[in-house]
Amino acid sequence: MSDIRLIVQFYNGEGEPVGPQLDMPDDSTPDILQSLLNSIKESEDEYTFYLQQIEVRDTLKKAVQEASHSTEIVVPLTFHPQSLFHVAPATRATSCLEGHTESILCVQYSPNGNALATGGGDADVRIWDVDTETPYRTLKGHNNWVLFVSWSPDGKTLASAGVDGNIRLWDPETGEQKGKAINAHRKWVTSLSWEPYHRNQKCNHLASSSKDHTVKVWNTDTHNLIYSISGHTAAVTKIIWGGNGYLYTSSQDRTVKVWNSSETCVMIRELKGHGHWVNHLSCSTDFALRTGYYEPGSETQAETEEDKLETSRKRYLKLLGKGERIVSCSDDFTLFLWTPETSSTSVARMTGHQQLITQVLFSPDGHFIASASNDKSVKLWEGFTGQYLASFRSHVGAVYQISWSADSRMIASASKDSTVKIWGMKKKGLLVDLPGHADQVFALDWSPDGRKMASGGRDRILNIWRN
Repeated sequence: MSDIRLIVQFYNGEGEPVGPQLDMPDDSTPDILQSLLNSIKESEDEYTFYLQQIEVRDTLKKAVQEASHSTEIVVPLTFHPQSLFHVAPATRATSCLEGHTESILCVQYSPNGNALATGGGDADVRIWDVDTETPYRTLKGHNNWVLFVSWSPDGKTLASAGVDGNIRLWDPETGEQKGKAINAHRKWVTSLSWEPYHRNQKCNHLASSSKDHTVKVWNTDTHNLIYSISGHTAAVTKIIWGGNGYLYTSSQDRTVKVWNSSETCVMIRELKGHGHWVNHLSCSTDFALRTGYYEPGSETQAETEEDKLETSRKRYLKLLGKGERIVSCSDDFTLFLWTPETSSTSVARMTGHQQLITQVLFSPDGHFIASASNDKSVKLWEGFTGQYLASFRSHVGAVYQISWSADSRMIASASKDSTVKIWGMKKKGLLVDLPGHADQVFALDWSPDGRKMASGGRDRILNIWRN
């Protein structure tokens, strides 16, 4: 054991001290830190420890040296719990499925991962059988590119939208359209977001955003408009229906706005800082909102309506912490981290990308942020402070989309260079290179159960990837 001692203080992700200051040898390893923290918290969890943006991988001494931190002052260690279940990295394409006659533009697994929907430039929506990896339903009705498919939180309705400005609702079991098309917007639909399950068990409220500068909220049972929001002065690029009753919108007018989602729908605050179009948004509770009452990695799932509501609430509250955080990305090469429920001032302005940022995503556990860019890189950031952690570089073309594994240990990226790549959080590097597409890969989704991943693009082929 080393003779050199350090004074260590543990902090949770929200910056709160946990336990007393500890006198420790500088050769203490992550296993020792984990044991000490579990004794303080009376838990048996696995953790990752950080000193500033440096992960403690070997010993405290090495981390202190890498961070250029003085040994004369307290060493602040931030800890993040790791998921209790492990997702294996996808390593091979188990199916290359034909069907779409133009580019595949969007893919999304259902909340429990048992079904997969795609939309394409051929105006078709397709549903695929996940177990047999074969076509299940072809849904026709749109007359232009389908840019978005979105499953309701209970998985019983599939919404699709795109360039024709219409929203269509489908029964994924029968493939039948539910009622007539909703003539939603005068221009392209740019995103869809369902009201979270724990706020609406009927799963019959859907929000849409558009290039026509508006956001609209629909009753999917009656197809009636509940209300319309027209506060943006340019195309609205993203809508997120948060779990605390707020709508978050981003726009090419360079702002992010926060709205009360009640029928009065007033703007709560405006978030300013970006110098160019805001391209995308992500919320720290995204994964819980998407999956509702489904618990990845659990052998038992909620069955009764009461259990489903209770489970969805618990899962949301576990991620919520002190409040929802959102992160925005822009054509100005920057990201901003916000606490939108309480403040109009950003937590952090995150710089480092050299070209416009195409997408940003919180990890399922809410502890990390990944961003994709035309500069061919994926960058990793701390989810509470916005601190830069790592850059993932191996693509030779723009990165269009990213998707996290359900255990928050891996990120997949889809690129103009025709490849999908999987990056590991532990060693902050490339885990698996997945060639298999013949052209640009536009769409990517890792299933919420972690067992498979789907990608599609210009070659019109849907690739299913598994371990």
